[in-house]
Amino acid sequence: MKTILKIEELAQFILGIFLFSQLNFAWWWFPALLLLPDIGMLGYLINPKIGAFIYNIFHHKAIAIVIGLIGFYFSNSFLILIGVILFSHASFDRVFGYGLKYPDSFKNTHLGSIGN
Repeated sequence: MKTILKIEELAQFILGIFLFSQLNFAWWWFPALLLLPDIGMLGYLINPKIGAFIYNIFHHKAIAIVIGLIGFYFSNSFLILIGVILFSHASFDRVFGYGLKYPDSFKNTHLGSIGN
């Protein structure tokens, strides 16, 4: 099952690359911004509960899709870019087993424990 999920996430990451290619931004913006959503980990400096909440906001695909759709609706390429980067980053993370976090520990994710 893990392999099937990783293939699905990889396909979604490739979709993110394709969506980015349809935008009017230089190619280097994609790799430059791809890891930016990990800024959500800074919440863990406060405590695990707040850390998980903030991390999950930056890594929730539904939030990424909503932001992207709002960008499409208002013809705002910046919002579309944000949505595509958030979506692509979440997919990229999940290929490597980093899922949405539970509030007890950074290593406890919806995909299982990181490192096992």
